[in-house]
Amino acid sequence: MATLLHIDSSVSSGEASSSRAVTAAFRAHWQEQHPEGTVVYHDLAARPVAHITADAHFAGFADPASHTPGQAAAFAERVKLIEELEQADAVLIGAPMYNFSIPSTLKAWLDNVILLGRTAGEAQSAKGTPVTVVASRGGSYAPGTPREPFEYVQNYLSAVLGTALGLDVDFIVPELTMAPHNPAMAELVPLFEASRDRALEEAAAKAKALAGRTAA
Repeated sequence: MATLLHIDSSVSSGEASSSRAVTAAFRAHWQEQHPEGTVVYHDLAARPVAHITADAHFAGFADPASHTPGQAAAFAERVKLIEELEQADAVLIGAPMYNFSIPSTLKAWLDNVILLGRTAGEAQSAKGTPVTVVASRGGSYAPGTPREPFEYVQNYLSAVLGTALGLDVDFIVPELTMAPHNPAMAELVPLFEASRDRALEEAAAKAKALAGRTAA
């Protein structure tokens, strides 16, 4: 059976979150293609993973036989998250832009799963796994826009997911999500709606395209 690792990190819930709306659509279409498949889900806003501590960090570079009780316990939690990534046939991540970057909860998950000598470095134990990132943002940071220099979500996640972990990264980018809520952006609502509709269409198309790449 195919396994989808689905991670949401928006602090908003349900339809109030643009990234969650698109990841939900992607997941629904993926499940249509894999009715017997498994979804491993993390809502990092509701149940955040632990931020990296000294015990969790240094245990990754030490012989397990030398771990202190604190290191053993902290590292065991990292291993659970790492194994979920390694065992996934596809990964889906909701990554809204907060203050030009990703939510700290998503950064905490990344810090846990990036382990030099296993998931990162020469080995890259999850290398080649397709990952779809829904990178929503309140404004537009597209090439040629005034805020292009402040686009740190796609640039960062391309480096971390693609270069460090060796995953096959693809993005869906719903933009201008604040337009319906900010009177100063009222004239941009049609552009937001077009971006939202395009993101939902991409979610359906990309989820279905994965059917040929993941196990039945």
